[in-house]
Amino acid sequence: MLKRNKLFLSLRKFVYREFSPTFYFTVKWLLVASGVGLLAGSASAIFLLSLKWATDYREANLWIIALLPLGGFLIGWVYHRYGESVVKGNNQLLEEFYNPLKIIPLRMAPLVLFGTVATHFFGGSAGREGTAVQMGGAIADQFTKWFRLKAEDRKVLITMGVAAGFASVFGTPLAGAVFALEWLIVGRIRYESILPAFLAAYVADYACAVLWMVPHTHYEIPLVPDLNMVHLLWILPAGMAFGLVGRLFAKATHFWSRLFSKHVSYPPLRPVLGGILIALVVFLSGTTKYIGLGVPTIVEAFSEDLPWYDFLAKIGTTSLTLGAGFKGGEVTPLFYTGATLGNALSGLIPLPVALLAGMGFVGVFAGATNTPLACTLMGIELFGAESGVYVGLACVLAYLFSGHAGIYNSQIVGSPKHHRLMRVKGKNLGKLS
Repeated sequence: MLKRNKLFLSLRKFVYREFSPTFYFTVKWLLVASGVGLLAGSASAIFLLSLKWATDYREANLWIIALLPLGGFLIGWVYHRYGESVVKGNNQLLEEFYNPLKIIPLRMAPLVLFGTVATHFFGGSAGREGTAVQMGGAIADQFTKWFRLKAEDRKVLITMGVAAGFASVFGTPLAGAVFALEWLIVGRIRYESILPAFLAAYVADYACAVLWMVPHTHYEIPLVPDLNMVHLLWILPAGMAFGLVGRLFAKATHFWSRLFSKHVSYPPLRPVLGGILIALVVFLSGTTKYIGLGVPTIVEAFSEDLPWYDFLAKIGTTSLTLGAGFKGGEVTPLFYTGATLGNALSGLIPLPVALLAGMGFVGVFAGATNTPLACTLMGIELFGAESGVYVGLACVLAYLFSGHAGIYNSQIVGSPKHHRLMRVKGKNLGKLS
C-alpha cells in the first residue's frame, strides 16, 4: 500500500510539474507555428516567384542593367524615406533577440521584398536568404501583439520566423530550424526554442513547396568515395580554404559598407555609385554570370570545368552590391563562391569534382555565417546522406578557420571556436569583427 501511494504521488508530481506544462508548451507553439509557418512560407513563395520573373526579364532584356544606378537610387530612396526603422536587416533581428526593445515593424517584409526583387531586376549580385529571414522574422514578431504574448516569447517568435524563412526559401527544413537556433549566438544553441523552430520550419517548407508548388533547385553528387585516411587528409586543406574564403567574403562586404558610409553621406547615392561600378563590370566582362543569384553556374560547378577565378569574381560583385546598399541575402552567393571554389580545387585535390563543389557549397557558407551544424544538415538534405562525413568535416573546418568574423556583424560570440583563442580575445568575446 505504501509503495502504491509513493508511486501515485510520483506519477502525480510528474504529471503536474513536467507532463502538463510540456503538453501545454507543445500545443501552444504548434498553433503559433502553424500561423507563422503558413504566412512565412507563403511570403517566401511570393518572393521566389517574383525573383524568377525579375531574373528571366533581366536575362531577356540585358539593356536593363544600364539602369542599375537608377534602380539603386530608387531602392536607396525608398529605404531612406520609409525604411529607417528596418534598414539593419538581419542584424536588426539579432539585436532585437539580444536586447528586446520593440516589435519589429511589419514594413520590413514588403520593403525587403521590393528591394531584393529590384536589385535582381536591374542586375545586382545578391542572394535570397536575407530577404526570407527578414520577412519571416518580421511576420513572426507581429504575433507578439496579435496574441498578447509575454516578453520572453518574443525570442522564441524571432527564432521561429528565421527558421520558417530559411527553410521555405531553400527547401531545407532541418537546416532552417538548426540555423535559427545556431546563428543567434556563435558557439551556442538555444534549445528552449528547438520545438517551435522545427515546427515553424516544416510548416513553412510545406506551405511554399506543396501549397504554393514552388520548386527548388536540385543538386547531385553522383560519386562519393569511401572515407579513408588519405581522403580525410585531403579534406583538411579543402576545409581550410573554404573557411578562409568565407572570411574573405565577410570582410569584403564590410569593407564596401564602411567605405560607402564614410565617403557618401546621402544614403540613396551609395547604391547609385555601386550600380555604376557593377554595370561597368558586366559590360566590360561581357557576361552576366557574376550577377543575380548565379544558380546556373552553381549547377555547372558540379559537373563542368569552370574558370578558377569565378569565386573571386562573385565575391567582388556581391560584396560591392550589398556594401553599396542594395538589398538581398548573402547565402546563395556564398553557395556560388563555395561551389566554384570547390570546382577549382578539384585540379589540386584528388576528390570528385561534384563532391568538392558540394563541400564548398556548404563549407564557405558555414565559415561566413558561423553555423557548421546547420550547414552540415543542409548538405545532407541537398546532396544525400552518403556525403555527410565529407560535408560535415568541411563545414567544421571552415567554421574554425574563418576565425571570429562573419557576414552578420551583430552576432555575439558565446563560446570561442577553440580554447586558445580565449587567451587572445578574453573570455567575453563580444561581437564579431
